[in-house]
Amino acid sequence: MKKIVFIISLFSIGLFAQEKKDYSANVATLDSTIATLYTVVSGEKGVKRDWVLFKHLFHNNAKLIPAGTSSEGKKAVRYMSSDEYITTSGNWFDRNGFYQKETQRTVETFGSITHVFSSYESYKTKGDETPFLKGVNSIQLFNDGTRWWIINLYWAQESKNKPMPKPHLRKKE
Repeated sequence: MKKIVFIISLFSIGLFAQEKKDYSANVATLDSTIATLYTVVSGEKGVKRDWVLFKHLFHNNAKLIPAGTSSEGKKAVRYMSSDEYITTSGNWFDRNGFYQKETQRTVETFGSITHVFSSYESYKTKGDETPFLKGVNSIQLFNDGTRWWIINLYWAQESKNKPMPKPHLRKKE
């Protein structure tokens, strides 16, 4: 009986090890890291996102920080870990089509740190021609010599009172 349990345990461990995906290419360059960030949250209604890949982009202590207006009308920010973001947004992504595309990027690097201002447009389906929202992601990244880590993702959406600044309206080619 012990041999059977041992064999089943080894088989189960083998299956689990086979399921682990290699995401190293997704974080090998700055471009692949930013592209993966946009791709991993995008998909049609009912399409599950790859949250393991999403979490792989972020350093363990990274924060996702949306900036906006509170229900009282005051400017506010909220701080989330990648797990908290998945918990608060994951079901919404399952119920709604959402595609986010980068439209413009400004990059500044000093040593192993990089700051990216990345303008985006969001669509409800891949085929939509008109975005339902626009905004800017401020992304702080760290390169440890082998891969890129998102340290913080801080973003704000365009509104009637806060239109996109002209430098962020250029289309990415």
